[in-house]
Amino acid sequence: MELQHIIFWILCILTLGFSVGVIMSRNPINSVLFLILTFFTISAHYVMMNAQFLAIVNIIVYAGAIMVLFLFVIM
Repeated sequence: MELQHIIFWILCILTLGFSVGVIMSRNPINSVLFLILTFFTISAHYVMMNAQFLAIVNIIVYAGAIMVLFLFVIM
């Protein structure tokens, strides 16, 4: 098996694990933090597909701006 396939499956497992963490977490702060980690793993998928612009936009817009807004509203 190639290294890219192994990295892909590891990222898939991490993405699903963090997504389940968003749903199952009772604390809303932890849920938002799991969502940020989910966005980072999705950005890693974009990098693997040679879509670096989408990865950077995903990190800046979603993990940066929207998650800070969510945390501000929750706090």
